[in-house]
Amino acid sequence: MLPWDHELAGELHQETIESELLRGNPLGDPHVRPLWVYTPPGYAESGEQRYPAIYVIQGYAGHISMWANRTPFRQPFIETADAVFATGEAPGCILVYVDAWTAFGGSQFVDSAGTGAYHSYLCDEVVPWVDANFRTIDAPGSRAISGKSSGGFGAMITPMLRPDLFGALATHAGDALYEYCYLNEFAKATRALRDYDHDIQKWWADFRGRTPFTKEHDTALLLLLGCTAAFSPAADGTPQLPFDPRSGQLIPERWERWLAWDPIRMIDRYADALRSQRAIWIDAGTRDEWFLDLGAEAFRAGLSRIGVPDDRVQFELFPASHGGIDYRYPQAVAWLAHRLERAEK
Repeated sequence: MLPWDHELAGELHQETIESELLRGNPLGDPHVRPLWVYTPPGYAESGEQRYPAIYVIQGYAGHISMWANRTPFRQPFIETADAVFATGEAPGCILVYVDAWTAFGGSQFVDSAGTGAYHSYLCDEVVPWVDANFRTIDAPGSRAISGKSSGGFGAMITPMLRPDLFGALATHAGDALYEYCYLNEFAKATRALRDYDHDIQKWWADFRGRTPFTKEHDTALLLLLGCTAAFSPAADGTPQLPFDPRSGQLIPERWERWLAWDPIRMIDRYADALRSQRAIWIDAGTRDEWFLDLGAEAFRAGLSRIGVPDDRVQFELFPASHGGIDYRYPQAVAWLAHRLERAEK
């Protein structure tokens, strides 16, 4: 595996989008955002032909430039996805790489007083902008969303909330079954906050005043702060932890706000939207540190319970932890590409 850049058979368009919804957001993050749009081989020569689109969103602390990161003996997803279409493994699709970075490292792709209107930004600004500037097929059966971890969570909830836009999804180790993926993290965070007088804002001030990720609990506390800003902010946007930072005891009314976003608990509320999906890919590693393999099992079981036909669902658990599963992404892209509706030429 050569470690240098590989020329794409398709084309990656590095664009920007000006968001009115993110203008003046609570964290003061930029409202002009990068947006990468990949067009498959033959797009430029195909005249008026329109293509299905797959939107790609990232895990926590991921940002758009990381899609181009090259690690030893592996190609970045931009190249492995391109190969899916270049080799004829799947029919061409437009891929849209969405930026939802915040000062806390991520948005969870929800609208929140603590971070901003990132769900609406994705659905009401990014999607229309792409449809206006590229030859997509503007129909839910021709539009999918895919992501890993927090991005996998976003990929699960977005079609539930907006089945008028998205008719297929792929979730790789998506956040789900919160009693397993979050509660243990709350206990660890409570211990870590002893060094900061039980105040996560004191940790945040320390984190921003030094080299990030040089202390043991930085990653866990950053994820906690960002998810708290997304799921349980005060009316003024101040993140409110869902537990007592001294004892770790849950604060029921705040914890319930988190649970309302658990994809497993959303299944029945959005059963019709899930039944409308053309294709649902679910996977996770059997050694996932956040027990998201259990969340994947629960999501698959919930889909069966509400009557989503088995032939619309691809489910797999495979030997892996939470990291290093990017080789799964192009597999899901190929699977979705065969199941999205296509316009007649």
